[in-house]
Amino acid sequence: MTTRTESTSAPDPTPTPERRSWLREHSELGVCVLLLTLGAVVLTDALTMDVDLTQRGPVGPRTVPIVVGAGLLLIAALLAVDVLRGGRGEAEGGEDVDLSEPADWRTVLLLAGIFLGSAALIEPAGFPVAGALLFWGAAFALGSRRVDRDPLIAAVLSLLTYVVFDKLLGVPLPGGPLMGVL
Repeated sequence: MTTRTESTSAPDPTPTPERRSWLREHSELGVCVLLLTLGAVVLTDALTMDVDLTQRGPVGPRTVPIVVGAGLLLIAALLAVDVLRGGRGEAEGGEDVDLSEPADWRTVLLLAGIFLGSAALIEPAGFPVAGALLFWGAAFALGSRRVDRDPLIAAVLSLLTYVVFDKLLGVPLPGGPLMGVL
């Protein structure tokens, strides 16, 4: 007669192969969670935003963040339904990207530096100057070497952006010392 010994230890917390397989097949749900979280943050910020009751019109500063947050939640839900019904994302085809080549870290670091530099210059130099440096620097980092044309386009684009946001939409942007001259 054999005796059976019963184990009283806790269950093994490591996932079973079936569970890992299911998670691997539904990995797109991670994107759904990210979109859901981002949408909830955007909506929370938009709804708790301190807004002056005497805003300029029916479309206030909450409108676009509410639309974007609701859109993120909707896309997260639709993507989750698609993934759970068996939808799969297509593998990266690479279109015109050579996947065997290493990443271009020089361009990434240049863009990051230009972005941080322009963010630091917005208050002291004003948005038109910081924006022009941002637009011109991004064009340079991405490969444009037209020094006769790019700074002019960047300046015009920055001034137009400033006028649209500050004057037409009522979003106050720092003008900087040049606004007294212009």
